[in-house]
Amino acid sequence: MKVFTTDKIRNIVLLGHSGAGKTSLVESMAYLSGLTNRAGKVEDGNTISDYDASEIKRKLSIQTSIIPILWEDCKLNILDTPGSIDFVGEVEEALTAADAAIIVVSGKDGVGVGTRLAWEKCEKYHLPRMFFVTGMDIDEVSYKQVILDLQELYGKRIAPFHLPVRENGEFIGYVNVIQQRAKRWKEDGTVEKMDVPDYSMEYLETYREALMESVAETSEEFMDRYFNGEEFSDDEIRQALRVNVSEGSIVPVLMGSNTLNRGMYTLMVDMVKYLPGPDKRECAGINATSNDVFEANYDFSKAKSAYVFKTIVDPFVGKYSLIKVNSGVIKTDDVLYNQHKDTEEKIGKLYVLCGSKAEEVKELHAGDIGALSKLSKVTTTDSLSTKANPILYIRTGIPTPYTCMRYKPLNKGDEEKAAAGLAKLAQEDLTIKVKNDGENHQTLLYGISEQHLDVVVDKLKEKYKVEIELSRPKIAYKETIRGKCDVEYKYKKQSGGHGQYGHVKMTFEPLGDTEKNFEFSQTVVGGAVPKNYFPAVEKGLEEGCKKGPLAAYPVVGIKANLYDGSYHAVDSSEMAFKTAAIQCLKKGILEAKPVLLEPVSELKVLIPDDKTGDVMGDLNKRHGKVTGMNPVEGQKTEIVCEIPDSELFGYGTTLRSLTGGEGTFSYEFLSYQQAPGDIQEKEIEHRKSKLEEDE
Repeated sequence: MKVFTTDKIRNIVLLGHSGAGKTSLVESMAYLSGLTNRAGKVEDGNTISDYDASEIKRKLSIQTSIIPILWEDCKLNILDTPGSIDFVGEVEEALTAADAAIIVVSGKDGVGVGTRLAWEKCEKYHLPRMFFVTGMDIDEVSYKQVILDLQELYGKRIAPFHLPVRENGEFIGYVNVIQQRAKRWKEDGTVEKMDVPDYSMEYLETYREALMESVAETSEEFMDRYFNGEEFSDDEIRQALRVNVSEGSIVPVLMGSNTLNRGMYTLMVDMVKYLPGPDKRECAGINATSNDVFEANYDFSKAKSAYVFKTIVDPFVGKYSLIKVNSGVIKTDDVLYNQHKDTEEKIGKLYVLCGSKAEEVKELHAGDIGALSKLSKVTTTDSLSTKANPILYIRTGIPTPYTCMRYKPLNKGDEEKAAAGLAKLAQEDLTIKVKNDGENHQTLLYGISEQHLDVVVDKLKEKYKVEIELSRPKIAYKETIRGKCDVEYKYKKQSGGHGQYGHVKMTFEPLGDTEKNFEFSQTVVGGAVPKNYFPAVEKGLEEGCKKGPLAAYPVVGIKANLYDGSYHAVDSSEMAFKTAAIQCLKKGILEAKPVLLEPVSELKVLIPDDKTGDVMGDLNKRHGKVTGMNPVEGQKTEIVCEIPDSELFGYGTTLRSLTGGEGTFSYEFLSYQQAPGDIQEKEIEHRKSKLEEDE
């Protein structure tokens, strides 16, 4: 592939609801541009975007793919992102590399949750955007309704550039609002002029008038001419609209049919015409040596620097680090410095990815997107530059995964293989986390949702030939006491030769601090228990706290005092007093009103205002205790509540169902609190076998 200069590059991310038609739109553009000789279909599993086995199996996008499309004299780097919120990490990574966005809306399904979420992402990253309405070949699709719904949400910013033309229920052409002309598609895919249909005239006048108002507002000269009734030339309109679109004050709406390959020609023309290239965008980092701001601004003449926005790990090909060049020109065999890791690496070959295929290039100019291979130390969100000018860019904020499952390899001996495979998948997907929970003897796998974790299981099997099973995680319950007691235990054993003898009298009471297992003191007088056995008693308490007598969970919050006992001059030993202390602790706990403690987290749920009642009702069922409700911009509410960790399992799926996918949640550990009686009884019964093992 030839080298493109910064002004000839457009980095455009496709956003929108799952099933809106993003991937088939890419196929249509690739076909019309000559990149492919036939348009693939998601149903057939032969698209250039969805090439992963899991994507083909599920018939949906799981990871972001990059398709460089050559159009006119420009390169359109299309970042095709997953529409499902299960893979939101992929979307965040793509957004950091994009300079503009196309929000794809299904004409059949209309404006939905995915549309609104895509808009919010564009607002967050300050991205200029367009809407593209798919499915216009379906007769019952109402383009007018989509426009009205968008205008209701986003006001006068919404500006249709095209109107559909239909004859006998067939999508046969379009009206260009700016030019006030209509065109009909011919059999060979080209267009011919036609008269604007009468039914389009009213909307054409309304929408064009709104566009002309926007054009007039770009300068005082234009405003004067507008009020004097003067017409603007096509070039003046385009130039003004380019400014409007870049600023976000105008959001064009275009439309077409992916299946008929209609509307993509004008879409690609308008991408080049109205969406800004990297040379019109700002980008800044920090010079790690001087701490000065480095205004990169995709300037090819400045010191070279790049940002690693994504990683692809292939068990056969190796690792690709996907970069966006923020300044300078990166060339084959350049040596790049990674300030984060304090390492220099020779980059070797440079690539441009097209779906699963990699094509070598000699250099990448500022603003372009490419890939570096086999950089062992480089990870996603790292910054690359030269050692003479070490530049750091702000790392992408990757969503924290809160859905958790316990995992085990299906085959014995696959533990290391599974861990290695998951580590590689976690390099690709930063929303995958693995945590070893030694206290409960389990390994936990975290992801965005249950479907996300199912995909991880599939990928592990497909790529690394290891199978794991997921199950509900164990809850880290603990045991403590609510009362006081005075107990003694005498350990006496005789079996030939020296015997064993240890005798302790102890009091137990609540410590008032469940972050400590126990606190030990002694008030022995008269040498009833010699001082040299005190450490053995403390060790016994320490060991006894590992598994409590109630349900074999760790013991916390115990205040223990050794006040009396006895010893035998010959048979007493550290082991005997340690054993006596263990048994005394067990006996004492059972006599001092033992209770089970459960972990409780502070849960924060962000939802649309109209979903508050449903979500509150569900939290009540989950024994959630609401502690706050905070209004949030965008007609949303944040609910804050305390909730047992046992009730968090499956919460993400329920919240998505209740809010249509618009609700998000986060939580963090708050404290241990006494478990309700029914939970306590259930756990004690469930853990009987654990207690019997110890006996």
